[in-house]
Amino acid sequence: MTTTSATTVNAPAPAGPPPIHELVKEIANAHIRKLQGGYLNDRPEAVAALARIRRGVGKPLHAVPDLWGLEGTDRLYTDIPDRRENERLRAENAVHIAVTLWAVHQQSRRDSPMHVAGGPQLGRAVRALMPGDDIDEPLRRRFVRIGTATSLDTLAQRLRDVVLVLRQHTQAMDYAALAEQIYHWQMPDRRARVRRDWGRNFHARAQQGTPDTQGTEQTKEAS
Repeated sequence: MTTTSATTVNAPAPAGPPPIHELVKEIANAHIRKLQGGYLNDRPEAVAALARIRRGVGKPLHAVPDLWGLEGTDRLYTDIPDRRENERLRAENAVHIAVTLWAVHQQSRRDSPMHVAGGPQLGRAVRALMPGDDIDEPLRRRFVRIGTATSLDTLAQRLRDVVLVLRQHTQAMDYAALAEQIYHWQMPDRRARVRRDWGRNFHARAQQGTPDTQGTEQTKEAS
């Protein structure tokens, strides 16, 4: 007697949720680009939203109730399981700081976007204000102070100090990458690598007009 065995076709396993640091970067990019498009097109609701979001810069998450629902963090509650509350808090902090800093950076800049996905990251944006081998010492000191921050509140305040200079010179940067870096910075075992990335990014010299391809080392890690 001949026995015929059925062939089982293994269906591909469904893709799992992205690592949280990637989710932070994606959410920050999508939300800022949406607001930015409305602001550059002078849409009243976007202009009003940015004015409200700026009030949260340098302030702790949820400290300004008027910002609730404006920072684009809703997906963090649907895509991050409840059992990972610590990761969710870090993600919220990262998106909150990045979005509020961008709102300050974009203020009164109606002719060009201050968030450019894939554009200069923090260190390179700062260095772009120092042509050739010239070093702007006051600006360099502000940048160094970011690297020596030891609390999230201090980090946010020192980032704001640098963003104000970038705004003055209409120098754009990648705020989605910054959100991802802030997420990692909140973990002590990754903080040194974030600082190293900022320093390397500052010293790297990209050709004018080319995208910033020196991504953070942390993006290769799981959340």
